[in-house]
Amino acid sequence: DARVPMTASVAVVTGAGQGIGRAVSSRLAASGYRLALVGRDRGKLERVAAELEGPALCVPADLTQPAAAETVLDAVEAVWQAPRVLVISAGASLAAPITETTDAQWQQMVEINLTAPFRCIRRVLPGMLAAGDGWIVLIASVVAKRGERLVSAYTASKHGALGLIRAVADEVARTG
Repeated sequence: DARVPMTASVAVVTGAGQGIGRAVSSRLAASGYRLALVGRDRGKLERVAAELEGPALCVPADLTQPAAAETVLDAVEAVWQAPRVLVISAGASLAAPITETTDAQWQQMVEINLTAPFRCIRRVLPGMLAAGDGWIVLIASVVAKRGERLVSAYTASKHGALGLIRAVADEVARTG
């Protein structure tokens, strides 16, 4: 796309097919970023890409799969370059009393809200450190800071996500 120079920074947005991820993608594209749109539904990603002002790469993926973060970032870097921005907007919630929350439901919340962000951060961070700059934004929830009834698995996963991003920030903040 002639409107955005090929040297423009690359941003990766997970959960880009709807909601906050879609809105963030629109704002980043309007600011001149090349966008890698990540989500499970290719059709939703393509609709978002068609609305953006600049170039977009649709990378459908289920980030709860162990190799997905590697595959997504490899695809982005094969087309453009290592991203300077990672926005983790993909997430899910679940409401159930703790006594009725199954192990599978618990694991699902941890996988999508904590493990997938960890894998994305781990994969994108070396490129940011090598470049001396970068931004990682992890969308959480108010329950990342407080407990709330009927959403114990969701709350625990979001508490973990907040702890993860704080630990990463402390580890790399002085590197640019």
